[in-house]
Amino acid sequence: MKRKLQDVDAVEKPASSSTSSSNIATSIMNTTDIVLQTSSLKLSEKQDYIFHGGRRHVRPYYFEFISHVNKRWTGKTIVDLFADEFKGRQRDYYVGAVKSGRIKVDGETVPVSYIVKSSQRITHFVHRHEPPVMTDDVEILVNEPDVVTVCKPASIPVHPCGQYRKNTVVGILDAEHDLGTLFPIHRLDRLVSGLLIIARTAAKADFFRQQIEGGMVKKRYIAKVIGVFPEDEKVVDANINYNGSEGRSTAEDANSSGDDKKIKGKPACTKFTRIDTNGTHSLVLCEPVTGRTHQIRVHLQYTGHPIGNDPLYLNQDVDDLKTKIAKRINADEKRMISPDDYVYSSEDFSIDPMCTNCPKLIPQGYEEHDEALWLHCVQYSGTGWEYECPYPSWASL
Repeated sequence: MKRKLQDVDAVEKPASSSTSSSNIATSIMNTTDIVLQTSSLKLSEKQDYIFHGGRRHVRPYYFEFISHVNKRWTGKTIVDLFADEFKGRQRDYYVGAVKSGRIKVDGETVPVSYIVKSSQRITHFVHRHEPPVMTDDVEILVNEPDVVTVCKPASIPVHPCGQYRKNTVVGILDAEHDLGTLFPIHRLDRLVSGLLIIARTAAKADFFRQQIEGGMVKKRYIAKVIGVFPEDEKVVDANINYNGSEGRSTAEDANSSGDDKKIKGKPACTKFTRIDTNGTHSLVLCEPVTGRTHQIRVHLQYTGHPIGNDPLYLNQDVDDLKTKIAKRINADEKRMISPDDYVYSSEDFSIDPMCTNCPKLIPQGYEEHDEALWLHCVQYSGTGWEYECPYPSWASL
């Protein structure tokens, strides 16, 4: 489903202390008792965050998802639509959400048997819980009038996407540094750390994007990989085919031939140079010429030297114990308490009786993916500019 996320938060009106618990539940479930804030407010504030067990959590908040009925949805009942398309909640929840007005069609409350029509506007008002991220600071490296560069920690997405909104680099910068409107000019995967360049004006963003699209920008990353990487520079020219349903890419030699074999994916090229090795791992400089999804990760796997703690692309013949150690017990990482160990406190947030996540902080279905991938962006350079980021602690052998 393509969803437009409208930047609308809400705050809950306090219930009268004399109201019975059953009446409180009914009152809170009624969206007329929830006051929408204006969409011009900041994305995040410092008080939006809770730090628990080595993770940065977001206090649950009210949010409105907006979508429009597409061809596939047309003719379904409003409840069937949500039950079929959004399986993260039970059907009974959607029945209650429609009856209480938390799900509306064209701004109106409808019966559960209502059949939706093409292009109608559907809103879903939810008590939103975001996944946690690691507590590492988003360190500002350069702060100029029209550009800011930061060292992005692993586990934090760059901008609002999926389940993440406030727990993003953009959200955290807004809360802690009040930098105003920001325009990230490139992206890093959530588990990748390193240099992130952010324009502070639309004009500066266009300046960077024109150079990137014109192939004028050089990018450098470092990775720690399994095994002894070849000493000489190695250029991988292998197409990358991204499978959205699996969330991973595969590489295929662009020079393969054969009538019965059709080359799939998009052309991709990466240059690799070994920096150092200790016989077990190698530190490798990675220079992607193109910019495909998971390009460096899948090209390193293609060479037979995957990133040493990559949960997606480690080869199957790598020892399970070594994988576990690399993935979760890096000597520089702190042991973290499971988010499930959080004990609810009314001082942290108010429970919404209709919410399928309360009283937990984390959303249903969240799985721990806190490992810092051994892939780090160290430099971007173009015509007349160059920005760098220090090496991470794991970049030594």
